[in-house]
Amino acid sequence: MSTTARPSPVVRLVPRTGSTVVGPVTYTVQEVAKLLGISLGSTYALVRAGTIPATRLGGRWLIPRARFHAWLDGVTEEPAAATGTEHGRRR
Repeated sequence: MSTTARPSPVVRLVPRTGSTVVGPVTYTVQEVAKLLGISLGSTYALVRAGTIPATRLGGRWLIPRARFHAWLDGVTEEPAAATGTEHGRRR
């Protein structure tokens, strides 16, 4: 048995000057659900339907960040038709 102690690994919490911090390039379905403020089940349904751009990798769905944000930027809300009602109540 060796008596030489191993040096402890260095953990850097702050990158060195000039270093580029690279974040994850994909979201999980759970992260997208939180970002959109909708349920996990609804998010899975949108992913399966192809509404939210996603890729199946093994048993997981991965949502590429760039494609997700491009899709989100392209989503437009349809203006509600003037029906004379407000919040489902007649005036």
